[in-house]
Amino acid sequence: MQKIEAIRAIDPLSERVSQLLAATPGIEVLGALIEVDPFTLTQSCRIDYLSALERQTSWLQAAMQRAIVAVAGDEPSKADDMWSGVDDAEREEVASALRLSGSTAQMRIDVARTLVNHLPDVCAALSTGEISPAHATVIARESASAIRDGLSEFAIYQIQERALAYAEFHTPAQVAQKVRTTLAQFAPEEFEIVVAKARDTRRVSCYKEADGMSTIIAILPAADAQMVMSAIEKFVVRGNIGAGVRLQRESGAGMGINAEVGAIHGRSMDMKRADALTAISTWALAQSGDVVAPHRRPITVNVTVDLPTLMGLAENPGQLSGYGAIPASLARSLASDGKWRRFITDPTTGALLDYGRESYEPPQALVDFLIARDRTCRFPGCRAPARLSDLDHAQSWESGGETSAQNLGALCRRHHQLKTHGGWKLQSNVDGSCNWTSPEGKSYTVPSRDVLEAV
Repeated sequence: MQKIEAIRAIDPLSERVSQLLAATPGIEVLGALIEVDPFTLTQSCRIDYLSALERQTSWLQAAMQRAIVAVAGDEPSKADDMWSGVDDAEREEVASALRLSGSTAQMRIDVARTLVNHLPDVCAALSTGEISPAHATVIARESASAIRDGLSEFAIYQIQERALAYAEFHTPAQVAQKVRTTLAQFAPEEFEIVVAKARDTRRVSCYKEADGMSTIIAILPAADAQMVMSAIEKFVVRGNIGAGVRLQRESGAGMGINAEVGAIHGRSMDMKRADALTAISTWALAQSGDVVAPHRRPITVNVTVDLPTLMGLAENPGQLSGYGAIPASLARSLASDGKWRRFITDPTTGALLDYGRESYEPPQALVDFLIARDRTCRFPGCRAPARLSDLDHAQSWESGGETSAQNLGALCRRHHQLKTHGGWKLQSNVDGSCNWTSPEGKSYTVPSRDVLEAV
């Protein structure tokens, strides 16, 4: 009897939390939430309480953006003399008041100005709790440079609408990729110029650390960085990291690389170091006699580009797997000496419908299709590459699940185990989208992936 009474006592409180979660954020809602002790709630209701507080955080952060602009001004201040710089006084006021470093304070000011002055829809979504502060921040950061360079009002509106729609089911990092892609679509020529200019900042740096350690930082063009990461992945999969280094030293091939890099003139030392790292990694991939093939396919650098752009009839951005949008010219350059695969996509959603590899045996064709369709693990927010993930039956084979595109999908090992042993349930759909249900009964949707969009 005591247990039944306790449950009845909690139910009204759970209902109250559900109402507060659905309510428009504001001081009254925040006050009501603060009065609730989350430890008195059921586990499912605690999740609702957490979500409700996050919405209030968004509302407060919307007010914070306006307050920062009120202190720092709508526009950057000008230097008064040779000893002062832009925003010197304003930055220090914000830094001192919020106990931040000067650089962090300036970053907060720049984000606030972009949001308040140029992104009203993002501010509105933030104030009503539809997006998190992190989502608002990445939208502002990714669009700020283009806005300063005179991006049209229509383009700014489109960026806001697409980013806000995408934010409903995606993480801040994924939304940042969406903004980059949208910017590349609306301003392809400006995107080409920015990418070309950024390429000249490539460099490799080494920093001494304690205990006999050092840190190497490589700032590389996206395609080169993916090549380096592919080389690293290949060595890791082989389980023989030292073999490649010994092979280079013993074979004398390193001299050939040095000669090739040293023969190219007109570059800074930072550029030469960056090019050398790319050349060594490319050589390692080409020279290795062992075929490394997760899911029976060698590790590659993958670029997706639509057919009109590939033929030079359009200038839409390509998508570099593991990175995101790249200029049309770079996508064509990378595709020119690569192996091509035909994708057939839904004209409305961009979801992959057919992989177009009829020459392969069905099992391998299905593997290829799933990796190309999913690209990353299908758990909410996870970005582990599909090529390094498990291909899992949503409905297990033992319980009658089919080995089909609808029932199969990529899951990283951790989330595969979470589904199998952790109480999470998965419903898979024919377009690659899926619905997850947590052990506490909360539902999460992962939409299908547009092949020409970053994930």
